[in-house]
Amino acid sequence: MRDPGGQGLEAARVAEVLVQRRGGLLGRRGSGYRVGEAWVLTAAHVVAGPVASVRVRFDADRPEEWSADAHVVLLAESADVALLEMALVPPGRPAADPPHYAVVPDADVVLPFSAMGFPRFKLRKDPALPLDDGSLSQYRDSCHVSGTVSVLSNRREGTLELAVVAPPGDVEPERSPWEGMSGAVVWCGGAVIGVVSAHHRADGLGRLAAGRVERWYDSLSPAGLERFQRYAGLPPRAGLGSVGGVEVPRPVATLAGLPPDVPLRELVDLVDALAALPTLRSGSGMALVLESISDRVAANSPRDPRLRMDVYGIVRTCLRYPGTLDQLLEAMRLLEGASPEVERVERAAAELARRYG
Repeated sequence: MRDPGGQGLEAARVAEVLVQRRGGLLGRRGSGYRVGEAWVLTAAHVVAGPVASVRVRFDADRPEEWSADAHVVLLAESADVALLEMALVPPGRPAADPPHYAVVPDADVVLPFSAMGFPRFKLRKDPALPLDDGSLSQYRDSCHVSGTVSVLSNRREGTLELAVVAPPGDVEPERSPWEGMSGAVVWCGGAVIGVVSAHHRADGLGRLAAGRVERWYDSLSPAGLERFQRYAGLPPRAGLGSVGGVEVPRPVATLAGLPPDVPLRELVDLVDALAALPTLRSGSGMALVLESISDRVAANSPRDPRLRMDVYGIVRTCLRYPGTLDQLLEAMRLLEGASPEVERVERAAAELARRYG
């Protein structure tokens, strides 16, 4: 697999998402992007609810045009993100490696971005295809937008504010001219930083909102996150890059407030995740970890030749000395670096922190 870093937006991978709804309801249109051989990334609200069919189309009315039926394999409405799986990709289509994903810094910076989709104001009449009643058929052309991201806007909503050139006029006051742009992937520095999710009319025609990549980690279930990583190439949170030249601190859970009598069943996921770390699978690695945290833990932990039981004893001892479990996790991050095993530990720790406030 080639390195996708810096590849950026490819027009041939931009998808029109065509949704037919049940019960005679009007269909929906949205935008998307092919993030793998058979998978398309889009916004959840484009494909949410009872739908009769979903179809994705690429390079419409061009020699390379192709389309495929698709079904939803991941739907996270809280993050407004979805993954579609195409039933059949025609042979001879170019390979589609996963894109690079990144976060924007939580800092006073304004960054350039680009996106491509199919908004309503790009509706065109086609004189080459008259209908039976003599009227002209219609189609939506593509819209390649560029602009800036003011990353400190929309902090409460948790979205990116995209400043764009406004469409020529708001000719349909009851409908947004940006309708259909939802699901378009937002690019910055050759990486995906979000997915267009909304046009807030109060912001004017020159502003769009996009869901942030980093929010997906908190909004998706563990199973959904695993599916996203497997199908669309989303890296573990610890391996997520940043754009804008500003160092982005990795958000981590603190376990300092856990009570010392946390039941064993509540610790199973964390203990299993720690026991899977390569560092703790060697005697020298375990000794190095214990040396890096409070000596009270090493002095008072019941040791056991069975790794899982040994880790459980160390965790239980850390709970008796507030702050030392966080020291243990930080030692793991420093020694292991970014890896799927560390990401598993982070998820288990975050879940414990969530349960115990």
